[in-house]
Amino acid sequence: MQLKRTVYMGELRASDVGKEVIVSGWVLRRRDHGGVIFLDLRDRTGLLQVVFEEGIDPEVHKIADTIRNEYVISVKGKIRRRPPGMENPKIPTGEIELEADEVEILNTSKTPPFALDEDLSEVSEALRLKYRYLEMRAPGGLEPFIFRHKVVHTIREFLNSQGFLDVETPFLTKSTPEGARDFLVPSRLYPGKFYALPQSPQLFKQILMVAGVDKYYQIVKCFRDEDLRADRQPEFTQLDMEMSFVDEEDIMSLVEGLMAKVFENCLDIKLELPFKRLTYEDAMKHYGTDRPDLRFGMELKEVTPLVDGTSFKVFRSAVEKGGVVKGLCAPKQFSRKELDELTGFAQELGAKGLAWIKYSPEGEFEKRWSSPIVKFFEKWVLEKLEELFELKKPCTLFFVADSEEVANSVLSELRNKLGKELGLIKDGFEFVWIVDFPLFEWDEEEERLVSVHHPFTHPKEEDIELLETEPLKVKSRAYDLVLNGVEIGGGSIRIHRKELQERIFKLLKITPEEAEEKFGFFLTALEYGAPPHGGIAFGLDRLIMLMLGKKSIREVITFPKTQRGQCLLTGAPAEVKIEQILELHLLPGWEKEKKKES
Repeated sequence: MQLKRTVYMGELRASDVGKEVIVSGWVLRRRDHGGVIFLDLRDRTGLLQVVFEEGIDPEVHKIADTIRNEYVISVKGKIRRRPPGMENPKIPTGEIELEADEVEILNTSKTPPFALDEDLSEVSEALRLKYRYLEMRAPGGLEPFIFRHKVVHTIREFLNSQGFLDVETPFLTKSTPEGARDFLVPSRLYPGKFYALPQSPQLFKQILMVAGVDKYYQIVKCFRDEDLRADRQPEFTQLDMEMSFVDEEDIMSLVEGLMAKVFENCLDIKLELPFKRLTYEDAMKHYGTDRPDLRFGMELKEVTPLVDGTSFKVFRSAVEKGGVVKGLCAPKQFSRKELDELTGFAQELGAKGLAWIKYSPEGEFEKRWSSPIVKFFEKWVLEKLEELFELKKPCTLFFVADSEEVANSVLSELRNKLGKELGLIKDGFEFVWIVDFPLFEWDEEEERLVSVHHPFTHPKEEDIELLETEPLKVKSRAYDLVLNGVEIGGGSIRIHRKELQERIFKLLKITPEEAEEKFGFFLTALEYGAPPHGGIAFGLDRLIMLMLGKKSIREVITFPKTQRGQCLLTGAPAEVKIEQILELHLLPGWEKEKKKES
């Protein structure tokens, strides 16, 4: 390499006119205007127009004539102003160009599988993931990852300033039940035994509190062998935090300060503090979900008491079976075709149907309501509906009659769908804390209690006496942070006394033998002066996805897996040699079978 870079192209401006510089990068476009060759050259920081005039050294011009798109080159020359009228206001270097007098081709390039100077959204995701390095190299392709670097830097800077220690925890650890399948790693040295990749550093960070670390954080890879979707990956990055001698208020206040710093530094947005709070009960009541999007209204209303005695069989039957009737009001009167499509949407989500009533505020009261089911409602019921939903403009009421779980789930999804389609969702970022979760829920299939968060979550002090008598009434000291309808983080105050932890295990039907086998090392640690402690963990990929307005976390991860868990770039997962498998003592019979075949 003869021509060594002296400046990044994105740093050059009109104030640099007359300077001699050497730039290095990739050729985005090449144009030959009758012997005058123009190259659009780019590096990580920006793009610069390079000009090879006819009058330069013939050897230099000859080399320039062989350069094609995506060649890697270095160019030496002087910065000059572009001719009047030839400026490009769309790029920061649009007032200037580089008048080349030397060039060096550092590497050639095959024709890329897609044009890097065009809209890559038209290119299939599979092709872009296979050639991810080309997608990242394209103009703007590195922006999500530069932004991600800025977010991570801000997080570290803030937490370091608050006295936190960045402490690493192991990747090869013991399999413990945490809600999803573990990725298992067979041990060569201990035949038949396995390590597990951590779903989170949960137990290790709690043990760090016993160790006296006091304030811990880690930006760490976590692993879950589960079915994937747009916001899930088998490996993901988590901001993990834990603190000693704190309560919920301490943790939530610290997190709000952290988010405020990140949004101000990285998006130049000042967040309004403190964040809103909703109890789990209120979130489910008004939004049907513990991840509500508060950027628009259209809250759910329960109408069970109003329709309990109605002659409408669908509603009456649901109530008689112990279910509920809930509804929402959409500020539009839909066509019959649209109503049929929305009904199909509700049925796909598990509803038996979707009842609707159109409302117009004008005219006689009885004529304001339009629906096949209106005839089943007495006037006083309609008056109560008008009052409950505060009806003043043309709209459509939608109702689901089913179990509370189904009604909430369907109407929550319907609310989000209509919010997007009707343009009700305002721009910006809306945070909300969800608090006072139940400690347990009942698993119908297994006929036992299960933890809503995880078994190390501390119950509210005033509810501890209900653990054995009314466990489903016990609330936890847990808290989730939701942004624009997406859970970005969750945590809790932890159990720090062995006796209470053992009571929780017993209620979860984890026997003492199972507890010792799976968590013995942790229970032992609790016996050696474990302090009161709590923490929280954030999905960093998900947070950055929301900050950038992306649709999938795959867009903010350098080399992501597909929805089927494949890496199209490397071809993983892939087969390995039989010898490697046999070394791990997984398939000892294969060796004999191979010998027979040969």
